[in-house]
Amino acid sequence: MYTVKKILKAVIILIIVLWVAFFGIILYAVITDYKPAEKISIEENRTPVILNESDEISLMTWNIGYCGLDDKMDFFYDGGTRVRPSREAYEANLEAVTAFLKENDTLDFIFLQETDRKSKRSYKTDQFDIIKKKLNAGSSQFAINYDVFFVPVPPSDPMGKVFSGIAIYGQTAPSTSDRYAFPGTYGFPKQLFMLDRCFLVNRYPLENGKELILVNTHNEAFDPGNIRKEQMEYLKGFLLDEYSKGNYIIAGGDWNQTPPDFKPQFGKNKVNTSQMALQDGYLPAEWKWGFDSTVPSNRTVTTAYNPEVTATTVIDFFLLSPNIGEFSVRCIDLGFKNSDHNPVIMKVKLKTAGQ
Repeated sequence: MYTVKKILKAVIILIIVLWVAFFGIILYAVITDYKPAEKISIEENRTPVILNESDEISLMTWNIGYCGLDDKMDFFYDGGTRVRPSREAYEANLEAVTAFLKENDTLDFIFLQETDRKSKRSYKTDQFDIIKKKLNAGSSQFAINYDVFFVPVPPSDPMGKVFSGIAIYGQTAPSTSDRYAFPGTYGFPKQLFMLDRCFLVNRYPLENGKELILVNTHNEAFDPGNIRKEQMEYLKGFLLDEYSKGNYIIAGGDWNQTPPDFKPQFGKNKVNTSQMALQDGYLPAEWKWGFDSTVPSNRTVTTAYNPEVTATTVIDFFLLSPNIGEFSVRCIDLGFKNSDHNPVIMKVKLKTAGQ
């Protein structure tokens, strides 16, 4: 009987300790919760370079998946079980990603998503700084969209501390760079451990007195759709307001939705038919969507990548205002070797007077 009492007491103490730890985590998460203002200034330059609106502009967008979601990985949020690969695999991914970016450093602008800075899942390396040095970028901006002291899931191997965001690299510095917070959030306490979604806006003055507006976006991925719709309405208001001023707008990134009228022509890859899609009529018909329907930009991460089985789709693309002229887009098929996304490259020309 004495032994049973000791065991029962130990169990009760353990339960109390676990509950105290749980509420301690929640309390600390509330205290340290990242609550950004709707608009945060990232950078301001009083003497920016003035761009010629007749020049061709080249861009890349790539969700690098914190260099942790390579072709051998699954991810617990998508139905898998894992958070990060081995240290050796992670470093190989980081090296491959930075090497590819270096090969394309002649592009005018590079948009990245899921760029970690000292997160547990990426072995506390500062990817933003590493990439900046690799590119020898004259200009770089970073906007936080994930800042949590400890993500307690999955229980078997918690994600832990996460500090991550989106970035724009280039050789030309913007006149201003600002972080805009997307609306919409999860219920309590889940919201404490999820991303604070945003888009990053860089402005570049043009010789004609207008501005080139570059928007790097990373929209919600894990809700049933309501938050994404709210985010898209907010972004729509921003885009239409800027266009009404005569500005030229290029928005790109990981939209976590397929573009309107998307008809995949992948060939070897299986199509993800469950991916949420943007509806026709989101913006007036003169606005243009720039995407490559022949190469998938994203794969599901329920299991390791198998081109014959893994569902794929296009959720990485560009949106262009009506005053953007000719453009070409291609998705680079890297076989999802070092990220669960493939990079997308676009070249555009702005419409000049008389066009």
